Amino acid sequence: MSDSSDDLESAVEAFLSEADSAYEEYDRGYTDADATLRRLESAVEQLRTANREA
Repeated sequence: MSDSSDDLESAVEAFLSEADSAYEEYDRGYTDADATLRRLESAVEQLRTANREA
């Protein structure tokens, strides 16, 4: 694999981990829906950036 493929794969893994964590915290009542959506939006933007750079 090339470095850009490795970077994109790492970005996908980071996104999935962040999404899982955000959903888990919401399910446990640690955060509200708005905060969870902001967190997911940030993770999506990081994934888009990594994809553009790949």
